[in-house]
Amino acid sequence: MIRFHQITLQRGVRRLLDTAGVTLQPRRRIALVGRNGSGKSSLFALLLGQLSPEAGELTLPAGCRIAHMAQEVAYSDRTALDFVLDGHAALRKVQARIKAAEDADEPMQLAELYAELEALGGYQAEHQAAELMHGLGFAATDQHRLVTEFSGGWRIRLNLAQALMRPSDLLLLDEPTNHLDLDTITWLERRLQQYTGTLICISHDRDFIDQVADNILHLTGQQLHLYSGHYTDFERQRAAQLASQQARYAQQQQQISQIQGFIDRFRAKASKAKQAQSRLKQLANLEQVAQVQADSPFRFRFLPPEPLSQPLLSAQDLQLGYADQPVLRQIHLSLLPGDRIGLLGVNGAGKSTLIQGLTGALAPQAGQVTRGEHCRIGYFAQHQLEALDTGASALVHLQRAKPSATEAQIRQFLGGFDIRSDQALVPIAPFSGGEKARLALALIVWQQPNLLLLDEPTNHLDLEMRSALTLALQAFTGALVVVSHDRHLLRHSVDTYWLVSTGRVSEFHGTLDEYEPHSASPTRPTDCQPGTGRKKQQRQQAAAARKAQARIQHQIQQVEREMTRLDTELQAVTAKLADQTLYAADNKTRLPELTQHQARLQRDRDALDDDWLQLHEQLTS
Repeated sequence: MIRFHQITLQRGVRRLLDTAGVTLQPRRRIALVGRNGSGKSSLFALLLGQLSPEAGELTLPAGCRIAHMAQEVAYSDRTALDFVLDGHAALRKVQARIKAAEDADEPMQLAELYAELEALGGYQAEHQAAELMHGLGFAATDQHRLVTEFSGGWRIRLNLAQALMRPSDLLLLDEPTNHLDLDTITWLERRLQQYTGTLICISHDRDFIDQVADNILHLTGQQLHLYSGHYTDFERQRAAQLASQQARYAQQQQQISQIQGFIDRFRAKASKAKQAQSRLKQLANLEQVAQVQADSPFRFRFLPPEPLSQPLLSAQDLQLGYADQPVLRQIHLSLLPGDRIGLLGVNGAGKSTLIQGLTGALAPQAGQVTRGEHCRIGYFAQHQLEALDTGASALVHLQRAKPSATEAQIRQFLGGFDIRSDQALVPIAPFSGGEKARLALALIVWQQPNLLLLDEPTNHLDLEMRSALTLALQAFTGALVVVSHDRHLLRHSVDTYWLVSTGRVSEFHGTLDEYEPHSASPTRPTDCQPGTGRKKQQRQQAAAARKAQARIQHQIQQVEREMTRLDTELQAVTAKLADQTLYAADNKTRLPELTQHQARLQRDRDALDDDWLQLHEQLTS
């Protein structure tokens, strides 16, 4: 198990953890969540030994092998396949020793080394690396390309493949779904569900967390809080906790008011002075219940876009591409106010090309795009952050877009994107990726568009900001076309899906869930597929495994529902025990009843924890 004991962690003047403690059981799949800047990446650095705590102790299992997905874009003159294989450091060491033994012509040592190579799975390693690359969207021909030939996003995928290649007991993944399309995310979910070690993953994709995680580790208020279940379960449990905390806060404020009222009335009376002093001590020793603060600092909406054209934009026999190479052909479309469209398709199919063609950023090779008289486009590109002026402040960016606006209006507007006080006035160069992404979105909202063309708008955004964006898009009355790998945003903000595939754009008649099974990447390269008879046997085995897994998943869901019920009941009993009137003489029978009931509930809850762990062990065995 991994144990954080009274950990205090500081970066510069900012304290990220303050005597925080939590114990993580082995073989759990944990999503680490918290606001941007709360310290999630620093916690990874602590686990990797790159940081040391100011106080406290971090304990890892002896001999714990850690695999970590690097966030830096890799520069290497190695081929992509060799780069992925380099993740298996022990294998590479044995291969180097074999090469040395061959050069020295030492047959006895070679025999031992070949046995060691076989024990490490060395004869299957290249095939395994090829499978990983194929699952992450690389073509077979990409295996022998140099790493330097790939774009930054594809190199991040190679970093992920290298981390998955590395044998490990603890796997640390930081935003692994960035730069992945829906097909590849689905493949990665299946891969991580089969991982037998302890997984800790930072992600702002709630659907991904729901599919992969069985525990949520919440970093908030410089503390670590562990919740069982998926992200949806965490939200429900946290909401119940906050409601209970707010109720206890209100109750305590009433109690404080009563005590303070007694002190104010009788402080000056000699006959009551002793009692007033006693009340003062009682007030000083009272353990304060914190008031619940608003969990999200983001508050913004799209203003009603008036007037509107019918249609806002149309395209006739449109062909789009680069140089003389067409990517999309024969596109006919019309966008009306109220249209809400999500684009589906694998990376490289042409989704971004279509968005660029509709904005006018990409000139048509044939056909034409016609804008309505009142069409005002709000365009968010994948590389929108690069278009920002890093030498200018957030306030200046908005002033340039609308010179008539006052400073007070702009600062109030930026506050809805959590860009406040002096932060609105300084150059944005040191802003984080998330802060720059919020500013880029603020610029679009500020200009009151009636047609939104959004290409991966959630990259760099944390869960709270994604939620705020989803709510704002739900209320938007113009037309929306969006490309996103965030399935929660797609489900809650679009009504229609268009499939971009094989150079065409067509309506997808189905839900997002129906798209995923048909689009998911196969788990092995096509040139490595087994024969037909073996395929049939594999399908039968897979069907039996799915049936067994479905039964266990159903049992897990039943246990989790009971855990939630007991948590709610425990919170209610705890709230009753916090009631000061319970300790009066006339309640002497009620107090032991409640404490015994609390003990029974806690015993039942602990037993469910054991059941839940055993079921998950069955699921992953």
